[in-house]
Amino acid sequence: MSTTRRRRGRAALALGCALLALSGCSTGPGAGPAADPGPRAAPLVPDEGAYLGIFYGDRPQDETDAAIGRTPQIHLTYVGWTDEWATSDVLAEDAARGQLSLVNWEPVGLDFAELVAGRYDDLLVTRARQAGELDHQVFVDFAAEMNEEEGWGGHDPALYVAAYRHLHDVFAEHDGGNVVWVWAPNNTDSDGEPGAVEYYPGDDYVDWTGIDGYNWGTGEAGFTWQGFDEVFGPVYEQLAALGKPVMIGETSSAEVGGSKPDWIADLVPTLQRSFPEVRALVWFDVDKERDWRIGSSPATAAAFAATAADPYLSAPVP
Repeated sequence: MSTTRRRRGRAALALGCALLALSGCSTGPGAGPAADPGPRAAPLVPDEGAYLGIFYGDRPQDETDAAIGRTPQIHLTYVGWTDEWATSDVLAEDAARGQLSLVNWEPVGLDFAELVAGRYDDLLVTRARQAGELDHQVFVDFAAEMNEEEGWGGHDPALYVAAYRHLHDVFAEHDGGNVVWVWAPNNTDSDGEPGAVEYYPGDDYVDWTGIDGYNWGTGEAGFTWQGFDEVFGPVYEQLAALGKPVMIGETSSAEVGGSKPDWIADLVPTLQRSFPEVRALVWFDVDKERDWRIGSSPATAAAFAATAADPYLSAPVP
């Protein structure tokens, strides 16, 4: 059963909430400061620990920040293929708050063959120049979860890679280095379809790798309670071998089937113990297929506030 039945229509949801070739590179830094120059050479990597990020899908941003006791370093938003994201008020407001913007760019309805053929180059040049006019860098996660239900490019890795590379190359000519590219597969692959790493565009096209994954709990038949290690461990090992910093691009836990407060309380110890290459973790804060919210219960809210206060997740934004 698919575990990504939430993405269609999220660009509209995000707008509403805003208004309310695998190369053998070295592995990345450990839990604290490290001398390894591989991932350190990537843009926006924290000197120590990891960034905390949030998709504000439940409450206004100020209310959420007050509830958790701080402003997270990353703000996740979703945009459609033709949206003018680089000139949006959201990015300007993020910068004013000292946050990094993570733009999840969803190419809904896009024919990837036409993208590769240059049909959308005028649009790409415009977006790239707009990004280049920013006075800060921005994470862009293009066509995430290509290996699962979304199937961008028709579950054709060669077409997906060609499209990603073409978009990247057009931007590279015009964005002044302001776009930091994130490539984020789902933690599971669609049955019978190519595996996540087959869609990897290559080291020259990706700054950060990422993983989207959730503990779906036991609210439906066919689902089991999973710890963070179970959700992310297998694909993490593949991505860590690429030598790029890793971002948990979306995550949360259900309430039914186990202790969500304990799941949250174990996040930092688990990152330190088993996921040293993870340098950012973004929470999907919304009541959707499951109650993914930070405030899904008083105990969950308290656990999240305590985790948000952990020094490991307090790396300053460059």
